[in-house]
Amino acid sequence: MNTLPPSIEQLIREFNKLPGIGSKTSERFVFHLLRQQKEEFDSLIRTLQNVRDSIRLCVECYTFSEAERCAICRNTQRDRRLLCVVAEAKDVMALEKTGQFNGVYHVLGGVIDHTVGVDPEQLRIAELLQRVERNGITEIIIATNPDAEGDITALYMTKRLAGKPITVTRIARGLPMGADIDFADEVTLANALQGRQKI
Repeated sequence: MNTLPPSIEQLIREFNKLPGIGSKTSERFVFHLLRQQKEEFDSLIRTLQNVRDSIRLCVECYTFSEAERCAICRNTQRDRRLLCVVAEAKDVMALEKTGQFNGVYHVLGGVIDHTVGVDPEQLRIAELLQRVERNGITEIIIATNPDAEGDITALYMTKRLAGKPITVTRIARGLPMGADIDFADEVTLANALQGRQKI
């Protein structure tokens, strides 16, 4: 027999929907929140609402932003000829932490994965090709994860970019096969960026 109030049960189920969060962790989150002062609880609620209401996709690179264009795309000191292509917005944050990249980004919105029905047409590859045509890009660094799906996506983009007057490189294998970019440490990512290879 379950003795928890339905509202607590519902909140636990909501936390369970988050990636990597199991039932026990969800319960710990909920009971921690219930021990908080009302002001702290209300602050969390306001922050979540603010994120929901104010975050959008940058119209240029498709990372998360509070403005029409993100801070990186608005930064005039960035080298706009150098474009790093990543799968997800979280990868931008991981690469920025290295302090080794001064170009701009393009977020695909995922990787090609036929097992779950993600085809190239569902990614922002057409938008990438448009940016190449109009923005004077000289090098594209493909920084998808070094796993099967990341490699398939990198190969597909390389074929689509063939014949264009740009250099296409792939981050080096400083990342172990199957690793996620957003879980790699800054030194490993910095070495992968510096050791990128032409493909």
